Amino acid sequence: MNICLLNDSFPPVIDGVANVVMNYGRILTSELGAEVVVGTPRYPDAKYDGYPYKVIPYSSFDTSELVKGYRTGNPLAMREIMQMAEFGPDIIHTHCPAASTLMARILQNETGAPIVFTYHTKFDVDIARAVGDGFLKKETVKAMVKNIEACDEVWVVSEGAGDNLKSLGYEGDVHVMNNGVDFAKGRVDADKVKEVTGGHDLPEGIPVFLFVGRIIKYKGLPLIIDALKKLSEDGIDYRMVFIGSGPDMEEMQQKVKDLGICCINEKGDASESSLPGKVIFTGPVYDRDILRAWNTRADLFLFPSVYDTNGIVVREAAACGLGSVLIKKSCAAEGITDGRNGYLIDENAESMAALLKKAAGNLDAVHDVGQHAMDEIYISWSDAVHAAYERYGIIRDMVKNKKLPVKKKQSSDYVLESAATIIKGTEHIFDIPRNIYGGMKENFEDFKVDFKEDLEEFKDRLPDGVKEFSENAREITEKTKNSVLKSMEFAGRSVKEGLDMSINGMKRE
Repeated sequence: MNICLLNDSFPPVIDGVANVVMNYGRILTSELGAEVVVGTPRYPDAKYDGYPYKVIPYSSFDTSELVKGYRTGNPLAMREIMQMAEFGPDIIHTHCPAASTLMARILQNETGAPIVFTYHTKFDVDIARAVGDGFLKKETVKAMVKNIEACDEVWVVSEGAGDNLKSLGYEGDVHVMNNGVDFAKGRVDADKVKEVTGGHDLPEGIPVFLFVGRIIKYKGLPLIIDALKKLSEDGIDYRMVFIGSGPDMEEMQQKVKDLGICCINEKGDASESSLPGKVIFTGPVYDRDILRAWNTRADLFLFPSVYDTNGIVVREAAACGLGSVLIKKSCAAEGITDGRNGYLIDENAESMAALLKKAAGNLDAVHDVGQHAMDEIYISWSDAVHAAYERYGIIRDMVKNKKLPVKKKQSSDYVLESAATIIKGTEHIFDIPRNIYGGMKENFEDFKVDFKEDLEEFKDRLPDGVKEFSENAREITEKTKNSVLKSMEFAGRSVKEGLDMSINGMKRE
């Protein structure tokens, strides 16, 4: 089976969804024998070879001022879309509702392959962070939901994720498809743990609490720090390790200092405080074996996030026999029985502090909960991707047997089709200088004849709303005789006019 995976993040950007795509690609190719292509926005100086599948990076824009560390891909990158189309996907699986899903819809128009969309994160929270909670957020969320509704099947990573998606206005069906973890099941040996953590002040018998993820407030980090302050006030000794980076790193470190809890940064320097070093910020850790060692060394994983729809890190912790502290009724808490394979608290610092104080007094019980977490909530990526591949097969057969419900076309579908047609045609126009200087100059008269034929074929494919564009294109051929440069300028104007007419025509319809 040929699978095309699309996502707005991929290395060098590392986040939860990028990790999902990498594991899908790895297991689909190595264990299931599928052919895989990954489409993702291009990052400057990034290398995209060396993967067991083909990665097709496409042009992107720097939007790091809005969303720190992220670029936005150009969904109308037709050269790359045509490369994916030539691959011949049986399934197009998009993991982001923005550029990746727009690109998936254009690719579907070229290939007829069904689109699967997976809802991983509460994108409305990220949108609000970027543009605020006003009109722009409302309209952007609405556009995202319409984009999702254009897909043939929608997957969610938990029941709670499905409920959240529907709360944003989505009215279709959803299928729960769990994510897995790429940690091997089992604790890391003591020597490796000592090698990784030995440089830090982690006395035996003193509870070690751990957080792994983006250092961003909406994952509940202020709640953790406020709870730690209460432990310090009650004379409870502990160590708290934050692993990760993010836009709120400096603010969270400053909060630790302001509350009088000594903070040790990623350089190992203690902040000014009369208290011993209790809180450690390691910075990001990308080595999976090192992360496994930290999860083995810790006593409890703290994850008071109501933002995350699944919480892969909770199952990574479980793989190492580490139980988690979670917010009651959060998506990450699905499958958790309080006091057996994890702990459930109210969403406030008092509830967190009371639980941590109790845990500090009985670490044996805490470790028993971690063992149950390993036995009961762990799921490997191999199992998760095998289940997804089985579902791919069902969807493919439904398409073959014409049993997959046909999605009603939206007005945006016509705009995307028109834009894609225009861009494909004009890309040929803008190849004129390259073709000439590549050795075709001496055969330019033959080239003009071929070019006229291409224009006529291009005209026939255009929607009615942009027919006038092809008439303008005839003038390009005549001007080419006198000046290639002038032709290029005219082509640029014609593209803009044609696209405007396409969009206006679709609006009138």
